[in-house]
Amino acid sequence: MTGSRGDKLNIAVLLPCYNEASTIGAVVRGFKAALPDAQIHVYDNNSTDGTALQAMLAGARVMRERRQGKGHVVRRMFADIDADIYIMADGDGTYSPEDAEELIRTLLTERADMVVGTRRGVHEDAGRNGHAFGNKIFNILYRGIFGPDFTDIFSGYRVFSRRFVKSFPAVSGGFEIETEMSVHASRLKLPVVELELDYGRRPEGSHSKLSTFRDGAKILWMFAMLMKETRPFAFFGLISGVFMAVSLGFMAPVLTEYFQTGLVSRMPTWVLSMALMMISFMMFTAGVILDSVSRARAEQLRIHYMSVIAPRLHEGLPVVVEDIEIRQPQPKAGAA
Repeated sequence: MTGSRGDKLNIAVLLPCYNEASTIGAVVRGFKAALPDAQIHVYDNNSTDGTALQAMLAGARVMRERRQGKGHVVRRMFADIDADIYIMADGDGTYSPEDAEELIRTLLTERADMVVGTRRGVHEDAGRNGHAFGNKIFNILYRGIFGPDFTDIFSGYRVFSRRFVKSFPAVSGGFEIETEMSVHASRLKLPVVELELDYGRRPEGSHSKLSTFRDGAKILWMFAMLMKETRPFAFFGLISGVFMAVSLGFMAPVLTEYFQTGLVSRMPTWVLSMALMMISFMMFTAGVILDSVSRARAEQLRIHYMSVIAPRLHEGLPVVVEDIEIRQPQPKAGAA
């Protein structure tokens, strides 16, 4: 990180791709024009249409990830690439490389760990109304479970700090990876910013890899798993409440009969209701115990996040990011 006027940050552009030969060349050239000093990394995920060749011809560094799924690609990229600022976008041409400058500027000025380019016009995603409806429902569900930090958890256009990238566990394998990123930031209460950007339609010949129902089910399952891992008391408390409600439903007529006659004629129903009540108590106890474990894990993740050294910027010198110049604040006169 050297520069004639200050610290020049090392920027990496990460482009996970699967069968994007018709668009990846233009995307790579766009990022090279917008960020001339950045390194462009394309990770090909078993494409069969010449995506890797088009990326190489456009000037990108190309690697291959053989495990199928965007989550596997992102995990590999975050492990392989060492940089100060990471820009992740899709190779389908729906995100504008010209917006990268503003995303980086926001990351630096806000001293954030992640800036999400929320999608203006996402409802026009190749005319697929199922995707638009799913986006809306899942975003509402996310805010209800994990908090109000994000309004577009599925955006693939993001800028990260080194701290975020090197502390992110990345356990999911598919398109659920964006949800996992958002939960990671919300769980550790990392500084994040959303920046609304235009979202383009796919060019002719480019097709979405998302399946409305199959991938929607995977994302819903990921929501449940992340809730279990990060909010176990709420997760198991909900299950406990369901079992208790069913138990009370079976128990009520038996107790009514007992108070009226002093007899229990439906003994199997009473035994079933008591078994369900015991399961309810077990789920509640599990939630209490696992909540303490989850808090300990969150503390360990936070400690690891803090152990990653953030870029040290010299006081009073400008940081140069291409043609972006952000001057660091001068210490106040008389300050210790």
